[in-house]
Amino acid sequence: MIIRSIGVRRIPQCASVLVNYASSSEMYYNQKRYISTSIRQPMSLIPTASSLVAASPSNIKPYLQLMRVDKPIGTWLLYWPCTWSIAMATPAGQLPSLYMLSLFGTGAFLMRSAGCVINDLWDKDFDKQVERTKLRPLACGLLSEKQAVGLLAGLLSSSLAILLQLNWFSVAVGASSMALVVGYPLAKRYTYWPQFMLGLTFNWGALLGWAALKGDLSSSAPFWMYAAALQWTLVYDTIYAHQDKADDIMIGVKSTALRLGADTKKWLSAFGVGTVASLTACGMASDQTWPYYVALAATTAQLGWQIGSVDIDNGADCWDKFKSNSWMGIILFTGIVMSTLLKEKEDPKQSKNAATLEVEDIDDVVVS
Repeated sequence: MIIRSIGVRRIPQCASVLVNYASSSEMYYNQKRYISTSIRQPMSLIPTASSLVAASPSNIKPYLQLMRVDKPIGTWLLYWPCTWSIAMATPAGQLPSLYMLSLFGTGAFLMRSAGCVINDLWDKDFDKQVERTKLRPLACGLLSEKQAVGLLAGLLSSSLAILLQLNWFSVAVGASSMALVVGYPLAKRYTYWPQFMLGLTFNWGALLGWAALKGDLSSSAPFWMYAAALQWTLVYDTIYAHQDKADDIMIGVKSTALRLGADTKKWLSAFGVGTVASLTACGMASDQTWPYYVALAATTAQLGWQIGSVDIDNGADCWDKFKSNSWMGIILFTGIVMSTLLKEKEDPKQSKNAATLEVEDIDDVVVS
């Protein structure tokens, strides 16, 4: 029944893996290095995502699994820096544009899905050897490379359609991230810092959101935000990488979890301090009001909690701490929105009068 329900009767190898997995998923969950990825572990912000994928038709389900639709935390972590930037670039006294938030939300979903497909195309041979990833559709044979490439083409085309709704400067900024998107999965083969490459890739929305509203990147604020989000990624993805460190050693894959080892928490603390410092500089550069700094204090506490309490040798705890970062995203977004609302809205008439007075003063100086 398990095999028939997901439509893999003609793939004996994958079917065998699935049967074994169904009978021993609890055993994997209780091991310290692994966590269960079954549908019984709902996401906190979208609790029905896994159940929707589980209930989908058997011919569609592998595509949704390849896109990680059942694990939306990655989409949220990609989306939050976009929302921060959009809210910060919003004119004083106004709420952020719901249209822009929706547009970027759709784009985050599509690009995160595309990134997962690219990652699995590069890593399917590695995934077969890692307990947590061996049931991914490409690794176990549910989908072929040709089918994955077809899905990728559709996702990238849809992403381009979203990008083209923005100004041309934003189109150029967005398109320039593709080299990072394609190249990131290769980083783990050559460097112990693939999480740094992920940070460069995953947080491009901090620049794109600002460019979409302002039409330029002349302010230092979005770059401080980008730097903060990059260091934030180093925190949460290093924690995430500790789930697979034993398998990574065996198959020769590199990560910050292996590079930092027993000193991980010291490094995470440094990244956390860098995140807070960069967000502080971002707030000063964009003239944020007190709600921003209250939210920043809350995010500092959240970072301190997860870094201080994470058990890097417990896969389940690493996953829980990793997921908790979405709370940091929403707290900071809320703070920026409230801060922008409290900013003094510039009066066009006053601005015009001030400009007129300046011109008159200049004329008086010239005449005298």
